Amino acid sequence: MRAVIAEDSVLLRIGIVKVLESEGYEVAAAVGDAEALLAAVEEHRPQIVVADVRMPPGFTDEGVRAALMIRQQWPDTAVVLLSQFVEERYAADLLAKNTSGVGYLLKQRVANVDEFVEALQRVAGGGTALDPEVVAQLLLRRDRDPLHRLTPRERDVLALMAEGRSNTAIAESLVVSDSAVSKHINSILTKLDLPPAEDTHRRVLAVLRFLEVSQ
Repeated sequence: MRAVIAEDSVLLRIGIVKVLESEGYEVAAAVGDAEALLAAVEEHRPQIVVADVRMPPGFTDEGVRAALMIRQQWPDTAVVLLSQFVEERYAADLLAKNTSGVGYLLKQRVANVDEFVEALQRVAGGGTALDPEVVAQLLLRRDRDPLHRLTPRERDVLALMAEGRSNTAIAESLVVSDSAVSKHINSILTKLDLPPAEDTHRRVLAVLRFLEVSQ
């Protein structure tokens, strides 16, 4: 799988390159700013992009804006944003247009190679990966309808759904059965006015409905 990396920190950029190459990724380009990122994506057409949220020249939201452009021009390209801190609005911006093939992780996750690689694989496969701390902050900030309809256990399940976990992974994390997780998810979808449907991304849409960023 071909990848492009954009990170202004040279040491972190080298580290991400080594991690991806050790997992069999072809790193087509590793750049340090948003302009170079867009040029590299246009040239190499990677399957996945890993980019810092803040990059030169302004160190504000250059990475986010570049990611949104990539998703608009090359919608089949998966994008994972890395951030030093939890910045909820950037996660919401990335998810607002399309819930497929996107991720938002804190940079500290890179240190846990297995967890980082698993998140990349999930996003590259068309899934979603949200950092647990991002999910926690978002849920805390939205502590109102329709969230108050959910039980504490349903909130736990919803947070793990937002991270992109499968039913089996949620069951293992909460030490419950797969069938119990399925019941919780059905209840969550109903309480959030999102009854089960054919849409394969309805799990993430449940979170987006709560965050009020879905369209």
